[in-house]
Order: sequence, then structure tokens, then C-alpha cells
Amino acid sequence: MSRLPGRGRVDRGAPLKFTFDGREFSGFRGDTLASALLANDVHRVATSIKYGRPRGVYAAGVEDATALVQVEEPFPEPMLSATTVELFDGLVARGLSGQGRLAAEPDPARYDGKHVHCDVLVVGAGPAGLAAAREAGGRVLLVDDQPEPGGSLLGSGAAGEVPDGVRYLSRTTAFGVYDDGFVLALERRTDHLGIAPERISRQRVWRIRAKEIVLATGAHERPVVFGGNDRPGILLAGAARSYLHRYGVLAGRRVVVFTTNDSAYDAAFDLADAGAEIAVIADARETVPADLLDAASARGIAIRRGHGVVGTDGDERVTSAEIAELGAPHGERFACDLLLVSGGWNPAVHLFSQARGPLRYAPELGAYVPDGDLPHIRVVGAASGDGLPETKVLWQVPGREPAASEVDTRFVDLQRDATVSDVLRATGAGLRSLEHVKRYTTIGTAHDQGKTSGLLAAGITADALGLDLATQRPTTYRPPYTSVPFAALAGRNRGDLLDPARVTALHPWHVAHGAKFENIGQWKRPWYYPRPGEDLETAVLRECRAARTGVALMDGSTLGKIDVQGPDAAAFLDLLYTNMMSSLKVGRIRYGVMCGVDGMVIDDGTVIRVAEDRFLTTTTTGNAAMILEWMEEWLQTEWPHLRVFATSVTEHWATIPLVGPRSRAVLAKVAPELDVSNEAFGFMTWRDAVVAGLPARVCRISFSGELAYEINVPSWSGIALWEALLEAGAEYGITPYGTETMHVLRAEKGYPIIGQETDATVTPHDLGMSWAVSKKMRDFLGKRSFARAENQRPDRKQLVGLLPQDPAVLLPEGGQLIETDHVPEPPVRMLGHVTSSYRSAALGRTFALALVRSGRERVGQTLYVPVGEEVVPVTVTESVLFDPEGIRRDG
Repeated sequence: MSRLPGRGRVDRGAPLKFTFDGREFSGFRGDTLASALLANDVHRVATSIKYGRPRGVYAAGVEDATALVQVEEPFPEPMLSATTVELFDGLVARGLSGQGRLAAEPDPARYDGKHVHCDVLVVGAGPAGLAAAREAGGRVLLVDDQPEPGGSLLGSGAAGEVPDGVRYLSRTTAFGVYDDGFVLALERRTDHLGIAPERISRQRVWRIRAKEIVLATGAHERPVVFGGNDRPGILLAGAARSYLHRYGVLAGRRVVVFTTNDSAYDAAFDLADAGAEIAVIADARETVPADLLDAASARGIAIRRGHGVVGTDGDERVTSAEIAELGAPHGERFACDLLLVSGGWNPAVHLFSQARGPLRYAPELGAYVPDGDLPHIRVVGAASGDGLPETKVLWQVPGREPAASEVDTRFVDLQRDATVSDVLRATGAGLRSLEHVKRYTTIGTAHDQGKTSGLLAAGITADALGLDLATQRPTTYRPPYTSVPFAALAGRNRGDLLDPARVTALHPWHVAHGAKFENIGQWKRPWYYPRPGEDLETAVLRECRAARTGVALMDGSTLGKIDVQGPDAAAFLDLLYTNMMSSLKVGRIRYGVMCGVDGMVIDDGTVIRVAEDRFLTTTTTGNAAMILEWMEEWLQTEWPHLRVFATSVTEHWATIPLVGPRSRAVLAKVAPELDVSNEAFGFMTWRDAVVAGLPARVCRISFSGELAYEINVPSWSGIALWEALLEAGAEYGITPYGTETMHVLRAEKGYPIIGQETDATVTPHDLGMSWAVSKKMRDFLGKRSFARAENQRPDRKQLVGLLPQDPAVLLPEGGQLIETDHVPEPPVRMLGHVTSSYRSAALGRTFALALVRSGRERVGQTLYVPVGEEVVPVTVTESVLFDPEGIRRDG
């Protein structure tokens, strides 16, 4: 054991058991997995991803690039750093080789999200952050990624105290800074030891809005590159000091220290005072402050000035370090079980840079620092460069170059196994931009996001190209600052809440009567109603026959319904639709098409004029939310002068289409006071009436080509109306039908489904709906685009029907159409594709709809559809295949 008695801030009265790589160990509450492993003399933690080299603990915080682990219990979590995993009883983990394993089962714990507003947000609870929080006024929020306040103080055995009146979030990492004072932070909540996982919130994303942001994010110690710099037992000097004072762990007994600045001496002296033997301090500088020389001499520590580490030995752990004068290939070898390195300090400017804060290169630090403050954002403490020691800028130890046959062990990015040779290969290939070198070498793209490697790569690149870092832009810092699980970002929006299932008021009846469902725009819609022994095809053919020969009904409640009202409602709809709605009379209905600004169809539906200043528009089920947003966008951005309000009323109405030659008779039975004759109740009109004793709005609309009525009642009356219609139509064999039958019926009539017969490249003219495009209106969305040369081409894809020459062959939707009776050598000219394909009871055969180049000119021609190993001949027809004269519409 390397745990020292009486040292550290861990709770020795709370021992914890854990398992790592199949072995059982013990630690204490307050440990991290990394500190507990070091306390148990476990230095090899993981394996490098490319070369399979042993890797150990390298740092003490989020900057660690090597100690990657997979937590297996209580729940699998991949790609975590052992330095950030808080130890708890029963933890089971294993080391990784750069790749983890996602859980195969759902996580029983919760993931939450919360919102908070404050006057001042302070990020970082170190000395500078605590001072900033103490001085701030108003509502102050302090966030810090550690379990207790103190920041750098914790690494020296001290702690901090949160000022009174300040709201403090521990274990909370601010990972993204955005516009207008918006900050995202991740709170780790796995500190609920002994509580069943399903009862805790594992992580929480805080969405913070602050008037002022103070960044006190500190600095990361920077390593130096040398041969064999990746072995377990090589640590950043400040990390070894943190393990000693914070966790009571002496990471090694015989220590070599390599530094370019004063800060490593504190670590060396503290470890020496704790009982470690400091074999030598190799200082790259020629001049060392006298007080440090005296302190080292008092402890019997030898200092080699102008020296560095040129190589190491060891398998599972470093066993020796070779110290040489800078520039010399060889030197003296010192036995050791711990090698401490400090190449200076990099201010943690990530969040400041995310907010587009400018940076400048500070040569005395060898690092980038904030170049002034931003409006409402300021940087304090070590994050601004204040208090950091000056350093001899040394990116890599010169001297020993690997032979051509040797694997380069001068690692720049320990997580990516990227070496100096990789950087030089990139610059040798002509790459000069740091962003390009980053992508060529993958340096800085791993779990740690280059916190220790990014500036090293920049410095080595600059030296290779003879550039000055003061004139070079560092690689871009992007959110997130640390890894954020997708589960945390999703929060509670997972499982059934990821894509909430919406059901109609009639859903319980459908379930009780064996309906099969399909998902359409979040709605659970009845797909078909199988009877015993029926499959999809058999059930749909039966439902289609009922609609064509008798009477059938369906649940159409999911149809998007938007109430548009206001003095300018008519003018507004004229601008949205391709045909005129302002001329529509109260009591009438008109079909309409909406286009985007490019003239392509985005939706269709009907418009009911309820009053002079009020309309009810319908949309397709899947586009209801999008069309409402479309309306609001234009009202708020381009036409704010229009006095119009648009409100979704989709859920307010239960809508039941009653379809078929016998539908009039059934309606007459349940609405005896309503005159349902053609003369009194014509096509595309509506009436308010009492149906089955319920107040209802009845519309003469047909999406099947049959005599049909759409009956609308308040949603809570939906089941009562449905059952009344079933009872009234029983003598006519009334049959419920689902969406598959609806598709067959409408396709037989050539009615398009937006999103199935369209794909954002289809105009109303392509669909054969030139009649729905007004020539009278001065302007509407998409009108000017119809005049574009592209939209006037004679070979545009147009909607047509297809009849396979073998009436039993069902074409696959998406199948391509070609001109030849065989598939020629590529490239093959594709004429279009099948958009819908069904088996029809009314036609007694299969049929399809398709978008085909110059389709209407090809009516009567034979084209071909490759299906598997065969080529199926088809005849091109008009898109309307059943009742083209429309005589069935009025019964």
C-alpha cells in the first residue's frame, strides 16, 4: 500500500470495496478510482489504442489522457477517466484500450435537466473563483467540477469556503458557453452511495442564463515530450502533489523530477518530506532560483541544470529514467519508480474561446492567454495567466532521434498514440495549418480533447516550420469542454418520452378490437383491423371492398387542424396557398396546396371558411406542427402587420370519415334533422348539425373518391359517435378501416400523399395540379419560382400511374424505372421511381403511382422496373385509375 497515515482529505472511517480488472481492492470515501488504484500500487490502468502499450495514471483531473476505464457496475459506462470517477462501494471497472462498451440494457437511473437564472455565474471554486463570488452582488451561482470547493488549494491539502448567500453546485462542469450569457453545465450525481441506481438521478444538465460570467477555470500542467514518455509511473508533477495532499497517496518511493519551471520543486519537496527519495531533479533551465537550490540542498536532492529526460525503461511501470544534457543523445540513468514532469502551465481558456474570446501567445508561459475581456465575460486567476510560473519553453527534449526501423516512442498525444514522427510527417506533406495537422495526426480529437497534447503539437509544428506561435492561431476550442454522455443531453427524453406516442380519443376502442397500429407523426394510427386468420393483404382487400361497395369508417382525428382567425386571415391564407382562399364563401370548403419559396410542394389540405374572419385549415398528420411553425414564422418575420392568430386545434376534434355508397343512409339515421341530399348538402360544403345526439360539424369531403362525410365532434365525444355510427351502419355491414386501406383508396383515385408522392423537388404542376395554382393572385409563396427555367423543363418528373403487365406483380416502392427490358451496363439512365404500390380490390389487380420524367407524354408506353434478378414491364397510365369521371363522388 502507498497510502500514508494521517494525510489526505479522504474519510478513513468510511472504507469502500471495489473491483478493478477482476481484482478486489479497498479505498475510502473521497477517493477517485485513480487515487485508490495508486494507493494499492496499481499503476498500469489501460492499454494504448494503437500500439497496445501499457498506460497508467498521468494526471489528477479532467486533463488525464491515459487512465481510461470502463465502469461495469452498477451500470456500464464507457470511456471514463479514472481520475474523475469517484470511488463508491461495489464499483466494478476495468481498463480500456481506447474503446468501451455501451450498455445492452436500459439505464435504470434518471437523467435530469434544470434551468436557472443568475446575475453572476462564477465557473471554478478555486481561490480566484471564491474571491470573485465573494465580491459579486445579486444572485450568484458558483459551479465547480470537484466534490468540495478549493480548486488548487485541494492539491496542497487545504480547502475553500463558499461565501454566504452564494448558490454552489459541486461536481458540476461547465462545458459550453454560448451567446447571451447561456451556459451548459453537467452535474455528476453518482455520489449517492448505497442508494439503488433506479432511485437516483445519475447526471443533470444545467441550463444557465447569466447576466455576467466570471471564468476562474484555472490551468492545466503541460508535459514535455521525450522518448518513452508514456510509461505507467510517469505523472505530471502537480498531480503527484495532489495525490499526496488530497488522498494521502505517495505515488512512488524513488522519484526523478523533470521540469522547465519552479512549480515542480514544490512537488519534489513535498514528496521528499513525505518519505520519498528524490533521485535527481533535471531542470531544463540553466539558471535556478537560489531559494530552490538551497531547499533542494537541505534535503539532499541533486539538481542537474540544462538537463532533461531522453529515455525511460520499464514494462508495467517505469523503472529508470535517462537524464542527459539538452541536445545530447545519451546521459546518466537513474533508477526510479516514479517520474514527475512539468513543462509549464496552460491556462484553461476553453470556455472563453468558445465565447469567441480572442487569445494571445504569452512567450513567458509558452501558452495562450485571454487577450482582454468580453462584454459580460471576464477571466480571473490562473485562467488569465495570473500567478503562473514563467517557464523555459520546451516542447520536446532534443537529442535522441529514433532509427527508421524503430517505433517512435516520443508521444505527443498519449490517447491517440500520436508521436513526433506523425507531426513531422504532416508538416513534411505540406500541411502548415494547426487545424490541418490536427486532423492529419488526430492529435487532440480523443476523449481528453488535447488538454495536454494540443499545445505540444502546435509548438512542435511551429518549430518544424520555423513559425512563431505568436502569429499562429491555436486550434478551435469547441463545446463540450469534457465528455458529456448522450443520456445526459437527452435527460428524461428517452424510451417512451424520446418520441412521445400520441393517441386519439378512439384509441381504447381500436385496441379493444384488435387493430394493428403504425406510427405517423408521433400518432398511433390504426393500420388495419385483422379478423381471425387474416394477414395485412387480406384484411385490407376486405376493408377496401366495404368502402367501395357498402359503407366504412375510419379514425381521421390525427389530421392536422389549425384555426386561423383575425381581420386579415383571408389575405394571409392567400399568401400561403397557391390558390385563392379569400373568395371562399362561409359554409364552403376548398382544397389547397402550400409551396415553399422554391415552389416545391410542402403540404396540402382543405380550408373551411367558418366566418368572414375565421378559417379552419387542415394539414397532413405528419406536417401539422411544421405548418403551424411555418405560419408563425411568416407572421412574425415577414408579415407582422397582418392581424392574424393561428392556433392548433388538432386534439380538440375527433374526426370520423364515413365513406361509401351507403354512407348517406347511415348519416341520415344518426342525423335525422340534417338534409343529406346532394341538392341540400353539396360536395365541398359543411354543416353544423346534431349527430347521434352530439353537436357536430359535418363536411362533404372525400379522400377516396366515394360519397363521403367527415364528421367532427369534440374529442371527448369521439367514442360515443363512433359506436353510434357502427350501430346505425350494422345493417349495411359497416366496416372500420385503417391507414393502409386509406392509402389504397386514395391511390386508386390518383390523390397524392405529401412526402410519399413528393420529395421536396415536386411542384403542383408535376402532380397534375395546375388547376390548384391561381393565375389571378398577384403573389403567394412559391409563385415566382414556377417561372424558373428548371421548373419549366419538359422532362421534369410527373405523377403517373403504372400497371404491371402481370397483374399479380406488386412493384416495390422506391423501384427505379428504366427504358430497356434489361439492366444495361452502368451508368443506367433512371427515368423515375415508384412512389406507391398496392393490390386493388376494385381494379382486381396490382397498380402503382410513380414520378417519371416527361411522365404524361409517356402514357401508353411500356417501361421497366428492375426487381431482384428480373425486369418487370409496366404500362404508363394516367394517375387516376378508378372512376376517372368522378361519378361515384355524389353517390
